[in-house]
Amino acid sequence: MESLVTDQRTIHVLMFPWLAHGHISPYLELAKRLTKRDFIIHLCSTPANLSSIKHKISEKFALSVRLVELHLPSLPNLPPCYHTTNGLPPDLMPTLKLAFDMAKPNFFRILASIKPDLLIYDFLQPWAPSTMTAYMFHFFMKPKVEFPFATICYRDYELVHQAKLLAPNDRVRREAFEGVRRSNRIVLIKGFREIESKYSDYLSTLLGKKIMPVGPLVQNPSQELEGPEIVEWLDKKDKRSTVFVSFGSEYFLKQEEMEELAHGLELSNVNFIWVVRFPKGEKITLKEALPLGFLDRVGQRGMIVEGWAPQARILGHKSIGGFVSHCGCSSMMESMKFGVPIIAMPMHLDQPLNARLVVEIGVGDEVVRNKFGRLEKEEVCIEGGRGAAVRKNARAMSEKMMAKGVEEIDEVVKELVKLCSNNKKKKPNGFFY
Repeated sequence: MESLVTDQRTIHVLMFPWLAHGHISPYLELAKRLTKRDFIIHLCSTPANLSSIKHKISEKFALSVRLVELHLPSLPNLPPCYHTTNGLPPDLMPTLKLAFDMAKPNFFRILASIKPDLLIYDFLQPWAPSTMTAYMFHFFMKPKVEFPFATICYRDYELVHQAKLLAPNDRVRREAFEGVRRSNRIVLIKGFREIESKYSDYLSTLLGKKIMPVGPLVQNPSQELEGPEIVEWLDKKDKRSTVFVSFGSEYFLKQEEMEELAHGLELSNVNFIWVVRFPKGEKITLKEALPLGFLDRVGQRGMIVEGWAPQARILGHKSIGGFVSHCGCSSMMESMKFGVPIIAMPMHLDQPLNARLVVEIGVGDEVVRNKFGRLEKEEVCIEGGRGAAVRKNARAMSEKMMAKGVEEIDEVVKELVKLCSNNKKKKPNGFFY
């Protein structure tokens, strides 16, 4: 694509994500795509959050993706290492949000220094799919009216998550609406129309803004050999014979959930690779967390990885035939990209609705929980009656995503350039939203 400039100058964009790895990672992927169209990106976050992506910025992006540090004020029990949600104790989340809000003067100084042409910023759950965002704003704006898409809903035991997601605090709600109101004509959404066009259209009607999907923003597997022992183990397995089990970097299974999942994997009699994480500071070993004798019984059929594993490389491996996932947005999109069927085990926040979407479009099934929301080992099974159809749909979805290529991002670039071109007189603060 040709270089895109307005008034013979490069467009500078300041990106400002929320302090979560699941937010900053797709921002970085969007940044990389925009730099290929001659944008200069300034990616602003805390040092702790930026440290999680520095290794993903190769030499070719060194000049076009510029990291900008935002320093939060010092608060009790919130050292700089906790200026990110990754590894943050749950009880400190309100403290982190408070510190983030208190850093506004520092952010305004950054704005004054960089003087960007465009600001792309987070509000609420901006990198959730249109489905999720439409659901949230429907209940913000029409709290007594049922959501018009019946399959996208919370179950009774999940309603507590709905309350958290919809931010009952009036101040938070007002801030969210103000963020949308101030945005200039368009809202960028992670995803693409083949998955959720009806939700994008409904969201556009609710907000009175143009909804622009930016694609799945999934990172390509590193060319470097990450986790060589994992790849070597997978190489020995038959095609599509192995299930990948992972619940993201910020969510942890309860002890009883780990035990039920372990029993389910054992009963399923399939190969599996399971990434197990424990909260920072929790002193527990794998042997203590898993059922007695589990590791011996599964033998070479299973591989347990503690901490981190190269998810994109694993999902792209020919031996992977299923993904047991919490249905975080990035993991969901990544699985679709590689054509891997999803076995959904949502935990909280937007994940249950993402899981319902996975089932609706036919690329996965959801593990059934009892009326109290608990897992039961007989239900944690990798094989289901829709298995063949789901595998076919997952492969078809992957092919659609590949065929789509960079089409979404090209449309976004056109809109951003038009935004700059049509607004030659800048806003008083010196940039466009």
